[in-house]
Amino acid sequence: MINHIIFMAQENRSFDSYFGAMRAYWAANGIPDQSFNGLPQFNPMQGPGVQPPYYGPPPSNPGCDPNDPPPSDCVFDTNNPVTSYHLITQCIENPSPFWNESHVDWDYNLQNDTGPFMGNGFVWTAAHDGRADNYYDVNGVRAMGYYDWTDLNYYYFMATDFATSDSFFNPAMSRTEPNRQYLIAATSQGYVYPIGSNGNDQKKLTATTIFQELLNAGISWKIYVNPGVASNGGCPGPPYQAACLVGLSYISDFQWSQTLIDDYPNNIGTIGPPGTCGSSPCDFENDLAQGTLPQVAQIEPASDVGLDEHPSDFDQFPINIQLGAQFTAGIINSLMTSQYWKDSAFILTYDEFGGTYDHVSPQPAVSPDAIPPVDLEPTDICYGTPDIGTCNFNYSGYRVPLIVISPYAKENYVDHNVADTTAILKLIETRFNLPALTARDAAQIDMSKYFFDFTNPPWMTPPTPPAQLTNGACYLNKLP
Repeated sequence: MINHIIFMAQENRSFDSYFGAMRAYWAANGIPDQSFNGLPQFNPMQGPGVQPPYYGPPPSNPGCDPNDPPPSDCVFDTNNPVTSYHLITQCIENPSPFWNESHVDWDYNLQNDTGPFMGNGFVWTAAHDGRADNYYDVNGVRAMGYYDWTDLNYYYFMATDFATSDSFFNPAMSRTEPNRQYLIAATSQGYVYPIGSNGNDQKKLTATTIFQELLNAGISWKIYVNPGVASNGGCPGPPYQAACLVGLSYISDFQWSQTLIDDYPNNIGTIGPPGTCGSSPCDFENDLAQGTLPQVAQIEPASDVGLDEHPSDFDQFPINIQLGAQFTAGIINSLMTSQYWKDSAFILTYDEFGGTYDHVSPQPAVSPDAIPPVDLEPTDICYGTPDIGTCNFNYSGYRVPLIVISPYAKENYVDHNVADTTAILKLIETRFNLPALTARDAAQIDMSKYFFDFTNPPWMTPPTPPAQLTNGACYLNKLP
């Protein structure tokens, strides 16, 4: 039985950009092939016993017309394609997953998205933003890059040994903040922008969070936050004040966060690499060692110390995915070697796709609360047309990586059921007999039925994963 559910969402990576080469990894390591909808160039050719999808040419997107360089905006050019390729640098300039960009990614030529998914706008949106932000990559080439097991060896190993999905999506076609709100409360209550972006999104959310439901049911829980560095906007300490830690957590987007600060300050704690919390272990490591791990734990990304795997917002501060993966690996490894391994599940995913290419369409989804977008600007795609195509919250976002790690996780299992990250809330609700927060999480698959084997648990003795590589090149002034 699972008695502890720990979930962690890193930042801004699409499924294809991280796990698109999985079938090639299996072939290279003698692992039996199975259906897996990654990048089509890594699928096997059709033949006896071979499961679809089958081989296809590397996908491409129209690039920018070379006759219109900056300061001109990118001119969409079907005669100048950018084809899927392996990135060498572990650091890339940030593509955008924002509302407008996500909808252009769907179809550059029909941006209110009333037609079928074309997936032809990823390069244009990356180029448009690259030119606006004075990036090196002004042609959006980075959007078509992917990594493989020579870069993310720990993740490829864990996704193969344990359970994953090729049909797992972020909840909304927008950026980090609303998708993080979905991860906590299964809704953004109509927000597509961060709180305070314009006159229509000034108030914190009133939606009930999963933590309130756990509290009401007497289920122990905790949010773990990296405190960062005080001189760089982090929290002074130790000891660390709950108010500061809450400010570094996405729970701060909710009105209830003040109640957490006032009445439940011990329910937010620290996590980080060695030395982050002074001479003492951070709270997560201490809870593992002292037998005080809660029944449900959320681990926030260590963004302030550059370990969240987010693409680089600024060229002077490159973010290296291998260092972020190494940090995550340390957390998972500490759980696997702890007293809690025997009855825990660790869910690793990403908040949203980050503007990097994925060949699979966002999927129809249930609107959480029938609230349409409330804070679109007059110049935004879909402004004033909430019932057209993907203009409402009745579609998911794009695919994101997922690894389900547990003694009970099925071995080398790939799930193909469409779900989004609110399925993690559904898993918590199912295990601890809690009501659904909204119609969105209510409509999700029951992960406990698909990802786990409670009769013959395959991993009571956990595997020994490889150390995450950290020797990859990190540069932002060239590609690949």
